[in-house]
Amino acid sequence: MMSGGNYTSIDNQKLSGSVPAVPDPGQVTVKFSDSNLQTFPPSDMRGKISGVSGPPSDVDDTFSKPASGSSDEAQSSGWFRAFTVAAYKPYFDVDTSDVLERIKDSLFPFRDTFTEKTSDNPDLYGPFWICSTLIFVAASIGTFVTYISHKVNNKDWNYDINLVPWSAGLFYGYVTIVPLCLYIILKYFSAPSGLVQLFCLYGYSLFVFIPALCLSVVPLEIFRWVIAGVAGFMSATFVALNLRAHIKSAGERWFLIVAAIFLLQLALAVALKIYLFTVTV
Repeated sequence: MMSGGNYTSIDNQKLSGSVPAVPDPGQVTVKFSDSNLQTFPPSDMRGKISGVSGPPSDVDDTFSKPASGSSDEAQSSGWFRAFTVAAYKPYFDVDTSDVLERIKDSLFPFRDTFTEKTSDNPDLYGPFWICSTLIFVAASIGTFVTYISHKVNNKDWNYDINLVPWSAGLFYGYVTIVPLCLYIILKYFSAPSGLVQLFCLYGYSLFVFIPALCLSVVPLEIFRWVIAGVAGFMSATFVALNLRAHIKSAGERWFLIVAAIFLLQLALAVALKIYLFTVTV
């Protein structure tokens, strides 16, 4: 022991039980295990976090699973599914080429192969835009024709605001109510039919009225009657022939059902002629 001043130092070499100083090991090399950085999570992990995507076996995942009898299960089945967007998504999953092909088939009514081509994938995309286009064309062409007629006769012209809602109610209502009623009738006679396929058929049957409305700008009454009659005949034939094979299984009354479908489509053409194709000054 050495002492100097107010301080006392102890010689650690003579003290029993002292901890020897740790020698400097120099540079320590740390070696990391090789890992594949392109794989996440790593497959060689240990402990409770495993390489699988699911949670550990001892973790309570009650909130990650829907409880039995929950509203999610109820909405995924039954009538609740009709109020979800996912229920209608398959009917809008079509390409432009598919829509154009179906429009072309509607312009050749005597082929009667439309229902066979669309039996596996009927769509509502084409009927929706065909009806929307008809509303726009009917309102714009009707307004243009009446405007020109009034100007030629030097009379005042006023825009008919009722033309748009009337056209919307006519076209949207026709392609909704008529196929729905026909579906109920076919079910009553035990004839094979699909509601979405009927919507698809009637929607595409109205495409022929788009060029017919555009041709109604010709200021000849007899020409407008011919255009309306040809368009109505093509549309009625397209619907009747494509439904004939399915309605034949309804028994002896199948001819009456087909005739009623044909005449109802002609009545639509007459209504369009009287209200949209006729110009009064």
